[in-house]
Amino acid sequence: MISQNLLIVLVGAPLIGALIAGLLRNRIGRAGAAGIAIVSVALSFALSCIVFYQLVWGGAPDFNANVYTWLEVGKLTIGIGFLVDRLTALMLVTVTFVSLMVHIYTIGYMAEDSGFQRFFAYIALFTFSMLVLVIANNFLQLFVGWELVGLVSYLLIGFWFEKPTATFAALKAFIVNRVGDFGFILGIAAVLYGFHTLDYSVVFAEAPSLAGRTIEVVGGHPWSLATLICLLLFVGACGKSAQVPLHVWLPDSMEGPTPISALIHAATMVTAGIFMVARMSPLYEMSTTALSVVLVVGATTAFFMGMVGIVQNDIKRVIAYSTLSQLGYMVVALGVSAYAAGMFHLMTHAFYKALLFLCSGSVIMAMHHGQDMRFMGGLRKKMPITYITMWIGSLSLCATPFFAGFYSKDEIIDAVGEAHLVGATYAYWCVLLGVFVTALYSFRLLYMTFHGKPRWHVEHGLHEEEGHEPQPGVLPHEPKESPLVVTVPLILLAIPSVVIGWWTAKPLLFGNWFGTSIFVLPEHAVLPKLAEEFHNVWAFGVHAFATPAFWIAFAGFVVATYVYQFNPKVADRAARMFLPVFKVLTRKYWVDEIYFNLFGRGGLKLGRGFWKGTDLGIFDGAVNGAAFVTERSSRVFRRLQTGFLYHYAFAMIVGLILLLGGLWYWGLH
Repeated sequence: MISQNLLIVLVGAPLIGALIAGLLRNRIGRAGAAGIAIVSVALSFALSCIVFYQLVWGGAPDFNANVYTWLEVGKLTIGIGFLVDRLTALMLVTVTFVSLMVHIYTIGYMAEDSGFQRFFAYIALFTFSMLVLVIANNFLQLFVGWELVGLVSYLLIGFWFEKPTATFAALKAFIVNRVGDFGFILGIAAVLYGFHTLDYSVVFAEAPSLAGRTIEVVGGHPWSLATLICLLLFVGACGKSAQVPLHVWLPDSMEGPTPISALIHAATMVTAGIFMVARMSPLYEMSTTALSVVLVVGATTAFFMGMVGIVQNDIKRVIAYSTLSQLGYMVVALGVSAYAAGMFHLMTHAFYKALLFLCSGSVIMAMHHGQDMRFMGGLRKKMPITYITMWIGSLSLCATPFFAGFYSKDEIIDAVGEAHLVGATYAYWCVLLGVFVTALYSFRLLYMTFHGKPRWHVEHGLHEEEGHEPQPGVLPHEPKESPLVVTVPLILLAIPSVVIGWWTAKPLLFGNWFGTSIFVLPEHAVLPKLAEEFHNVWAFGVHAFATPAFWIAFAGFVVATYVYQFNPKVADRAARMFLPVFKVLTRKYWVDEIYFNLFGRGGLKLGRGFWKGTDLGIFDGAVNGAAFVTERSSRVFRRLQTGFLYHYAFAMIVGLILLLGGLWYWGLH
C-alpha cells in the first residue's frame, strides 16, 4: 500500500528546498543553497524509487485519493489529490533522476555565476512543478502544474536577464505557451461541459459515452464533442511539447544556462504534453480525427524541424532542434495509439538528451562559453570523458542497435508502418527519412566539435574588456576536461542511455506493463501486431541490421563522415548548389518572421489604431471637449462679474421686468 504521507513528502520536498534556497540564500550561502536543493530532489528520487518498487514488484494497488477538498461549486467538487499508477511512477523516477543529475552538474557549471543560489531555487521549483503536474488526479490540478512549469521556465530561460536576447526568449516562450494554454483551458472547459466533473477516474470511466455526442460551436454546425475536447487539449500539448506551429519558443530557450536547457528538453516542460496525451488515452481513442491530427503534426515536426538542425552552428541549437524532432516521434506514437511506445521513447530520450545537453555544457565551459562549432574541433584528446559520453548519447539518439534509443525509436517507426489512420503513409515517410536527418546532424556535431584540427587558438593573459564580447575561437587558456562534479553526472546518464532498453523494452512495449493506465481500442492497437515478431532484445537488435531504418541512418553517418571528417569543403559547395533549400532551412521556414510581422508588428499597429481611434479620437476628445466647453463658458460668465454696483442693479431691474412680464403673460393664458 502506497502511503499518502510518502507522496506528500515526495512532491513537497523540492518545494521546501526551493523556498529555503531562494528566501534564505544570503544566510545559508552558496554551499547551503546547493546542498538543500540537491538533498530535497535526491529525497524525491529515493521516494519515487520506493513508489516504483511498490507498484511494480510489491503488489501495491494504484493510489487515487484526494488529500483535501479544494473547492465546491454546486455539485462540482474539486480536490487536491494524487493518482499514482505505473504511468505516473515511470514519470516520477525519470523526472527526479534527470533533475538530480542536473542539480549536481549545476554546481560546476554555475560555480562562477552571481545568481548561483537563485538558480538552485528555480530548478528545484521547476522539479516541484513537474511533479504536481504528473501526480495530479484531476484536470484543474493538472492545469495548475501545467502553468507552474510555464512560469518557472520563463524565469529560467530569462535567468541572465541582463542579456536582451535572454529576456526576449523568455517572453517568447511565455507568450507562445499562453496561446497553447488558451486552447488547453478551453479543452478542460469542454470536459466539464461533457462530464460535469474534472476528476480523471469519472471522466475516463464515462469516456465511451462521448460516442455520437455533438456540440454546436457555430450555430447549425455540429461537431463531435470527443474530437473538440481532444483537439483543444492537443493545442495545449503543442505549446508545451513544442509541436508545429507552436514550436518557435524551444530553440530560443537555449539563451538560458545549459543545465536548464537539459532539464527543459529532457524530463520537464516539453514532456508534459506527451504525458498528458498518454494520460488522456481514453478520450483520444474516441476520436480518429483527433488521432490523425496528432499523427500528422508529430510527423511534420519530426522531419522538418530535424532538417533545420543540419544547418545550425550553435552546439546547443543543434541539440534543441534534435529535441523538437524527437518530440515529434513521441507525438507520432501517440497518434497511432502506440502510447506505450511514446512513453518508452520519452524515458529513453530523457536520459540521452540530458546527457547530450550536459556534454555540450561541458564543451562550452572548456571553450570559455563559446558555442559556435565552427570555432571548435580537436577536443577529443582534451576532453576524453565528455567525448566518449557524447558519442554514447549521439549513438543512442541515432537509434544505433542495442542502445536505448534504438528500441523505442525503431518501434515507433514500425508502429506507424502498421497504422491505417488518415495521414499514416505521410507520417511513415517522415519518421523513416527522419533517421537520416538525425544521423547527419548528430555526427556533424561530433566531428565539428571533437575531430579535425583545432579551429581555436590560445592567447595567454587575455582579458575581456568591459562591454566587449570575446572573439570566437580565441581562448585565454587551453581547453581541459571539466571537473568531477560535471563529468560524474555525464557518466551516470550515459549508463542508462546504453542499457535501459535491455530490461525495459519487452515489458513496456509488449508486456502490457502500463495496465489500466493506458487505454487502447482493439481496432487501434498496433503494438500487439509487432509483438508477434518480437522474441528478445538481442534478436531485435540483430534484426535491425536488415531494416531500412538502419541503412538510412547508416547513410546519414557515411555522408556526415565524408563531408565533415574528410572533405569539409563539400558542405560549402552543397550550400551554394542548393542555395534555396539552404536559405529556407537557415531562416527556419520564415515561421519566426511570419509570427513577428503578423502578431508582433500587427498587434502593435492594431494597438496604435485603437489608441488613435478610440483613446485620442473618442475618450481624449470627450475629455478635452468638456474642458473646452467649461473654459469657454467660464469666459462668458466671468464677464458678468464686473464688480460695479450699477451693473448689478441694472441686471436686477431687467430680471424683475422679465419676471413680471412672464407672470402677466401666464395670467392672460
